[in-house]
Amino acid sequence: MKSLSRIVRLAAVLIALSPAAAMAQAWPTRPVTMVVPFTAGTTSDVIARGLAEHLSVALGQPFIIDNRGGAGGNIGGAVVAKAQPDGYSLFFATTGPAALNQLMYKEMPFDPQRDFVSTGIVGKAPIIIASPTAAPFSTLREMIDYAKANPGKLTAGFLGNGTLGHITSELLQTRAGVKLEQVRYRGSPQLVTDLIAGTIDVGFDTTAAYAPLVQAGKVKALAIAGTKRWSKLPDVPLVSEAGLPGFEASVWYTVMVPAKTPPEIIAKLNAAANDYVKLAKTQDFFDSLGVEATGGSPAEAKAFIAAEIEKWAPIIKSANISF
Repeated sequence: MKSLSRIVRLAAVLIALSPAAAMAQAWPTRPVTMVVPFTAGTTSDVIARGLAEHLSVALGQPFIIDNRGGAGGNIGGAVVAKAQPDGYSLFFATTGPAALNQLMYKEMPFDPQRDFVSTGIVGKAPIIIASPTAAPFSTLREMIDYAKANPGKLTAGFLGNGTLGHITSELLQTRAGVKLEQVRYRGSPQLVTDLIAGTIDVGFDTTAAYAPLVQAGKVKALAIAGTKRWSKLPDVPLVSEAGLPGFEASVWYTVMVPAKTPPEIIAKLNAAANDYVKLAKTQDFFDSLGVEATGGSPAEAKAFIAAEIEKWAPIIKSANISF
């Protein structure tokens, strides 16, 4: 028995010292590419660059951003899905390519749950629900009551078909039992212009641009669909505080790696990213963008992504959103 025990221990040592295991332990030994599936200057790109700078210092090798925009993030995702699972090709994914695009696109070049592993959620950017200053309501509860009393009268603006603003408006209508007429925009500037002018009654958008508008009295913030109030607009309640408990709608950010990437590499990325989001300067930076610093384990990220798919799938199907 003693001889057998020694053989088992020796086998374990040999496995640990195999070339693949040794390479994973030493990773990274050369520059790492992080694909961002959107253009330079977007919120995703700015957050990814801040994280890449930290990873370069923490892990001792350059982390290089490669912008591959198009198809709602699917083009960039396809590049990394085909890469070797060796830790040298990372995917800085958002809600769409990491989870929801598969519910809307008839043809996907990859399966995010089969082809990728999330190393953790980096942050979440909640949706804000705003209205013109002249609107006959000042809270989300009042807006819902007004919409019920005036069916089909209110118009809701958001950024294009299938965006988070769009599906958030659909979720709100489902949860609150109201009907809003939809107006799609190509970008936030056009939406904000019409919101200020009163051309639309309600806007669903990410929070970053709205603090100065609300503070200047140009628009009213009805609620934010996050998990905690935003420091820039501390008096604006959460949607969950306005009679819709558990209501959350955020664009979230995660570093994903190809499936079969060694767990040692995933653990290193997770630890370094968690260290980054805990930094006071990171939290201040994220807060300026309207992003909640998150962090957590790969297992927590996997469970969160699965819950997001389960939550949004019936909303997307009911709204018949497809590309």
